[in-house]
Amino acid sequence: MPRSLTAKIGPSILNADLSQLSEESQRLLDSGADYLHLDVMDGHFVPNLTFGHPLVKCLRSKIKDAFFETHMMVSNPKQWIEPMADAGVNQYTFHVEPVQNVPLICRKVREAGMKVGIALKPGTAANFITEYIDQVDMVLIMTVEPGFGGQKFMESMMSKVSWLRDNYPDLDIEVDGGVGPTTINACAKAGANMIVSGTAIINSNDPAKVINDMKCTVNNALENNICNY
Repeated sequence: MPRSLTAKIGPSILNADLSQLSEESQRLLDSGADYLHLDVMDGHFVPNLTFGHPLVKCLRSKIKDAFFETHMMVSNPKQWIEPMADAGVNQYTFHVEPVQNVPLICRKVREAGMKVGIALKPGTAANFITEYIDQVDMVLIMTVEPGFGGQKFMESMMSKVSWLRDNYPDLDIEVDGGVGPTTINACAKAGANMIVSGTAIINSNDPAKVINDMKCTVNNALENNICNY
């Protein structure tokens, strides 16, 4: 396992109080979050509807330096590349399932000045991305069906994480869906180093402890042994 990888915890702000989004986001960052995971849903690719680039731009005006990852659960990810880049997004993670030309989207995202993330639904095989893995910065393995928070963690998805880690040891691998203190061990053992967690962090009385504990678990699995208790 490469020592260059370290754990990064990105709370999903979808579970926060959206009426006080900047304050909630800053609270998460002050609690030790490494980045913010922004779930964008269009009501087509997934049945739910959340927020778009105007809200992200407003959030960026309040939070200047944090790393923003947008998880684009949308049918036409190409449509939102430029608006999200203008809104101040750092990484644009899109689903491969509705896209006919994945390399084109990857190129457009990079040309817009953002990092490239690709996301796989539970039913999409990990080796689907083999032909364009060299064009991405990160792969997101969904551990629930995308669209709604609070779903049960699918441990069977860890085989995809393990396959990616075995074949691409330096790759940033993110997991999203039902991840918290009771499921972080499975994610860490499989080789994930980027952890999205919503309700487990947001609803905790001590989000800093939850973030730190999960980060330690992942770093120990990565053999970095970076823990601050």
